[in-house]
Amino acid sequence: MSLKGRVALGRALAVLVPGAALALWLALGAGFLFVALEPARRASLADALAPLVESHGMMLVLWWLVASLGAGLLARHLHAGHVEAVARLADATRVLASDAAAPPAPPQGSAQVRALAEAVNALADQRRALKDDMTRLVAEASRDVAIQRDQLAALMAELQQSVVVLNLEGRILLYNAQARALFRRLSQAPGGAGGAELIGLGRSIHAVIDRALIAHARETIEHRIARGDVRASTRFVTTTPLGHLIQVLLAPVRPGTDAACAINGFVLLLDDITEEYEARSRQDRSWLDLSEASRASFAAMQAALDMLDYPDLELTDRERFQAVVRDEVSAMSARLAALAADASQDLKTRWPLQDMLGADLIAAAARRIADETGRQVGTEEVDPDIWLSVDSFALMEALTFLATQLVGAMGEPALTLRLSPAGARAHLDLAFHSAGGATPGATLAGWQTRPMRTGDTASPLSVRDVVERHGGELWLEHARGGSSACFRFLLPVASGTAQELPAPGESRPAYFDFDLFAASAQSRESDERLLSEIAYTVFDTETTGLDPAGGDEIIQIGATRIVNGRMLASECFDQLVDPGRSIPEAGIAVHGIRPEMVRGKPSIAQVLPAFHAFAADTVLVGHNVAFDLRFLTLKEAASGVRFDQPVLDTLLLASIVHPGEDSHHLEAMAGRLGVTVSGRHTALGDALVTAEIFQKLLPLLRQRGILTLGEARAAAQSSYYAHLRY
Repeated sequence: MSLKGRVALGRALAVLVPGAALALWLALGAGFLFVALEPARRASLADALAPLVESHGMMLVLWWLVASLGAGLLARHLHAGHVEAVARLADATRVLASDAAAPPAPPQGSAQVRALAEAVNALADQRRALKDDMTRLVAEASRDVAIQRDQLAALMAELQQSVVVLNLEGRILLYNAQARALFRRLSQAPGGAGGAELIGLGRSIHAVIDRALIAHARETIEHRIARGDVRASTRFVTTTPLGHLIQVLLAPVRPGTDAACAINGFVLLLDDITEEYEARSRQDRSWLDLSEASRASFAAMQAALDMLDYPDLELTDRERFQAVVRDEVSAMSARLAALAADASQDLKTRWPLQDMLGADLIAAAARRIADETGRQVGTEEVDPDIWLSVDSFALMEALTFLATQLVGAMGEPALTLRLSPAGARAHLDLAFHSAGGATPGATLAGWQTRPMRTGDTASPLSVRDVVERHGGELWLEHARGGSSACFRFLLPVASGTAQELPAPGESRPAYFDFDLFAASAQSRESDERLLSEIAYTVFDTETTGLDPAGGDEIIQIGATRIVNGRMLASECFDQLVDPGRSIPEAGIAVHGIRPEMVRGKPSIAQVLPAFHAFAADTVLVGHNVAFDLRFLTLKEAASGVRFDQPVLDTLLLASIVHPGEDSHHLEAMAGRLGVTVSGRHTALGDALVTAEIFQKLLPLLRQRGILTLGEARAAAQSSYYAHLRY
């Protein structure tokens, strides 16, 4: 029987039971009186009542039914007004006691209960006002600390190097945006996890760097400190599963400036040296090939020269040996030229380029040209979303050089700078127009290869060298009519700039938690651990249907993390999944995921290992999570991973802290706890709402004496919902 059916049956029984109890009481009373009478009176009473029962028995039954129904309805009304209303008021009061921002207790039930609810709300308002005052005072008292924290966060966000700070367990307690971008490149699921399965507050760095390497580096530093080295640090190189080479500088963190202070953490500076190592390997192979080939060439030339020393050598033989020498010298020259060209190309491709907003580059170049030539430069409006990967100094030198040459050759040309997208690259134009006629194309083209000189500053580079340094192109483009033309640069666009750079203010509060310095070394899965100390992964799935055993599949997984009681909205998992089957129209109306949205996305066998890594070392949390876990369990063989960590269900926990409520749907719970519902029926949206609800439930569980993970799991098993199976 469904839950609604059981509730309806219970209410019907609540109405009938009082009448049945009254009838039983009257029947027992009549029976005792009948037994107490003398046999003669008993017989006469029976004879007197028999006709009455036969003629008016149905009326007595109906009268009893009416009385029973009235008594039952009265009992139901009294129970609802004085028992259920009080229980609900108690639940709402507990919510208000744990969260001052929770919705007020709804007035319901009898007049006395409604008055009590109003008094509770008044007290909650006073408590909220007091808490606001206390919060204001604390904020004022800790303003200096907050300023220092924000300065540290801003500094970390602006650093160009990847920085990660660990506690002694290897748990991450701080990282900057550059580290996040680095780990995104190292991720095996950059679309869904975006590196969040590797880096995140409270995560173990050992998912990327072997525990033995960290232990060895720590031992090395401790030995150096013991010798009196106050600036102890160490370097090592490690590899990742995708083959990246990561160079790590590890330095200790101490709580004070005293050299005797014990280490309580480490700072890691990370660099991806994969491309640098490959470039050096290519150079080493080139030099080795050159050495081997040159050795053979020298041997051939030496043999030919030895033969040429013979005075009686025939003319034809002499010419043949001379040809050998010429051929080997020519071959060696070609090899050296090729090696030089490769080295030059490698230098150009490895030249450090920086991401720069296109509008900023145009504005800076216009000012620089105006300062050098004394002429104003026109600019056209630039798309604010264009970011370039450039050596801005060298590129502005090239533009300024061309502008000064144009002014010198044409007198007073009209100069204009413009920038426009060109597919995966961008066009940067230095346009010029002269009323005095056009400059010969050969002269203009010659400026591209001449060493640049602006004012008193000379450069060994040419404009063409600058262009090649960017891996781009440069050409002279004439407009129709011949009086206007432009130098057009084809430049690289910064890849992923908008996605990798954090939004203003996003990285500062989201990327550090210094309370993790005090994290204990206990197992994160122990039932003895306090609920407030555990890291959680709150997740949800969207599926093609409700029958996992009947062929329905997962089409989306969304998750977020809770560490130190704080939801990390910046560390999320969000991945669409190709189910390999059709998506029913009825389901599309709910979750909005259409077949074309999942076509070509990773399969569940590819997504689950990444999600398993994202959820490692945490407790899984979900709403009605047995349904989602059934889908994960059925995919263990296909994915090769098993989710065997502890699990908590907000549905079961809500039925424990609010036993008097009729509904524990996500929306109903959110309304009771003051949680705003957004992104409903998307996996990540539901996961974020569930995470907020779970955070609100934790203090309510504490009020009921449920403090540890084991106590929460045991209490959840007593709920009716725990007996549902999927």
